[in-house]
Amino acid sequence: MDPVIVVGAGPVGLALALALARQEVPCVLLDEGPGKDEPRPARTVMLREDTAALMERLTGVPLARAGLRPAVWRSVRRKQVVHAITYDDARPAPLHIAQHVLTGVLRAALARERLVKVAVDSRLDSLEQEPSGVTAHTRGPGGTWWRGSYLVGCDGPRSTVRKLQDIRFPGRTAVERYAVAALRTEFPWDGETLLHRMPPWRTTGPSAGEISARPLPEGVWRLDWLLPPGKELVTPELLLTRVRETLAGWNHGETPPYELLDTGVHTVHHRLARRWRADRVFLAGDAAHLLGSLGTHGLDEGLRDVDNLAWKLALAWHHGPHEALLDSYQAERRAIVSGRLRAADQVLPLLRGGGGLRSYVPGAARGHDALLTDGHLGRGALGAPGTYADSPLAPGRLEGEVPVGTPPGAAVTDVRVTAEDGTFVRLRDRLGRGALLVVLIAPGTGVWERRHWMSAGIMPRLAAAVSALPHPAELLVAESYPGAAAHTVLLVRPDGHLVTALGGVRPADLYAAAEAVVGGPTETRAKAKTEAEAGAATG
Repeated sequence: MDPVIVVGAGPVGLALALALARQEVPCVLLDEGPGKDEPRPARTVMLREDTAALMERLTGVPLARAGLRPAVWRSVRRKQVVHAITYDDARPAPLHIAQHVLTGVLRAALARERLVKVAVDSRLDSLEQEPSGVTAHTRGPGGTWWRGSYLVGCDGPRSTVRKLQDIRFPGRTAVERYAVAALRTEFPWDGETLLHRMPPWRTTGPSAGEISARPLPEGVWRLDWLLPPGKELVTPELLLTRVRETLAGWNHGETPPYELLDTGVHTVHHRLARRWRADRVFLAGDAAHLLGSLGTHGLDEGLRDVDNLAWKLALAWHHGPHEALLDSYQAERRAIVSGRLRAADQVLPLLRGGGGLRSYVPGAARGHDALLTDGHLGRGALGAPGTYADSPLAPGRLEGEVPVGTPPGAAVTDVRVTAEDGTFVRLRDRLGRGALLVVLIAPGTGVWERRHWMSAGIMPRLAAAVSALPHPAELLVAESYPGAAAHTVLLVRPDGHLVTALGGVRPADLYAAAEAVVGGPTETRAKAKTEAEAGAATG
């Protein structure tokens, strides 16, 4: 079968090619650039816990060495600390990393991947679809035709793929603008992220209503100044003045020595593609959506697109297309991003309006800061990772379903599990391989040898039920899981979202849930389902 064509070699395109290769799907990655990225210290990304774990799982590299996780997050209004949050295991810090460093790690991993062909200096200029595949043409020194089974446009805000498929991209332009600088210096605090609203010092030109400072390795900091509405020209002189005023304001009037490494202007747009799928063509990342105001981070959502789409494309590539499964990518991911954009658009007039929240709710300045905090900390409608509770892949109500600490459709908690070979691993480490995960909660098994617990109690019956599922599944055992009683059985999607939790071994329910999550029944699964139901009746 023809490979999957991935258009665009930013973090999303690189990650998707890796994710597909990890599931034995060959890819062609069309990179319009030279195959490497220009170092830009002021162009950085913040990765939440789930997306940082995805990057580490795909690359095999502990990214903490290349980025920095702040120890504390502080929100200051004028001179008063509004929020101060210390990160810990229960509240893990996001990873702050330069984008060129992240793409370098992804490129290095791809260079070792036999199933991925990277075509540099290859800009897409046309594509054609047929019932059996996609044909794409690139121009450049090695311009040629490429044949693929599917094609995914990860080619950014000005996506050629989206334009060639005539997909509308409505939304709002220049929702927010920031002046950005990366510099090496020392602050009175170390390893902390700071969001400073309404700083008390006088600024040159329009006032800086909000400044953020995020640490990077080797004493480097990224500073962002929220610019007032309009088209204010950010000249080098104005930006240098902002740097000096800010450093002096944070250092009791004295400007410490600093080395300016990079500058820029970051403009936030809010846009959402009407369609994310056009037959065999898909959109992901900035080609499908643009967001990023109020502390939300667009790359997180792009990488979640990758995690959602990769296993579905892999299943279709290996076992033949299943339209309901492929359609669920748009249904699930577009709903999440649309909700986040809607929340931001509702909040923005309150936060950025002339009178702020005080013009709507007197004395609600603290609410103002709390809304910003949610976005920056990954909480609430602005920042919390989405759930697929209303997914078309949800199995519906099952007779044996029981509640656990994770609602159906949400990402599972990363607990220690015992794999089938008897090794102890993290649950998150078993994701992204294309298989469903079946997790039995069995207190005490952590001290048993595998030869004991595989033949004990309900394990033989559960193993038989797992082997009869309509899609490959891996059986794991955990000593505990939040909110789960002993002998609870969890069914987890390849991207780490909970399908259902069952009270004990229920082969028919387990089969129905597994069948639903891979897109519903097909003729090839009918026989397997009959066999599973027969096994349940005699078990």
